[in-house]
Amino acid sequence: QVQLVESGGGLGQPGGSLRLSCVAPRNIFSSSTMGWHRQAPGKQRELVADITRRRDTFYSDSVKGRFTISRDDAKNTVYLQMNNLQPEDTAVYYCNADGTDPVSAQAFDYWGQGTQVTVSS
Repeated sequence: QVQLVESGGGLGQPGGSLRLSCVAPRNIFSSSTMGWHRQAPGKQRELVADITRRRDTFYSDSVKGRFTISRDDAKNTVYLQMNNLQPEDTAVYYCNADGTDPVSAQAFDYWGQGTQVTVSS
């Protein structure tokens, strides 16, 4: 059972900041594009940002300029720095590892358990 372990969620104030972290097993992390998705109540899960092994990044329009995704290969960790938080950022945030096993060439797609982010004054 592959585990992606998220941390850093909680309560943030409008205009404030939070940083999410996600640790993955080394063999998974090194072969993956790592991403953060979120799901707000009553809405579909959406991709917030992702980062490839070459550090190419993607951001959804709703977070561009406010959130920054990064990865630390030495720590097998992906981060999401969230600045200028808005109430509409309230959601459960999920870490995702999307990649291909370099030995078997089998694709994989693993998810964390989710961490709640609530933005409220």
